Amino acid sequence: MEIKSILFPTDFSEGSAQALQFAVDLAKRYGAKLYVVNVIYDVVKATGWYVPHVSLDKMYDDIREGAKKELERFGVEELSGMKDLERTILTGVPHEEIINFAKNNKIDLIVMGTHGRRGVDRILFGSTAAQVVRFAPCPVLTVRLPVY
Repeated sequence: MEIKSILFPTDFSEGSAQALQFAVDLAKRYGAKLYVVNVIYDVVKATGWYVPHVSLDKMYDDIREGAKKELERFGVEELSGMKDLERTILTGVPHEEIINFAKNNKIDLIVMGTHGRRGVDRILFGSTAAQVVRFAPCPVLTVRLPVY
């Protein structure tokens, strides 16, 4: 099996930080390109709710700017030795954007954490990891937080 590209979707949670170690290690072992992606949840696309366009554009610009800064800070130590690394911010329904990115970029492996949203968010939005595992065009390695 050849692994030339690895997709690591992150929501900056503790679960993502745990999974990052696996993504980086695998990318280094295989000499693979690592794509680190954050998806900004597009509430309008997901729900069909109407929100005035001007306020929505401003809101997403602010969120995108914050996500860009967070993506640059996330995993700085782990990613410092990476030679082939690309960071990307996407907007949409997270599992759909992750799957589309994997298809469009011919990703060989997706590595992601299993715990992001909790409580009511999990009930409303479902598990992104479960949807990615179900519909991804390539193998998916899910990483759980250790249970103590």
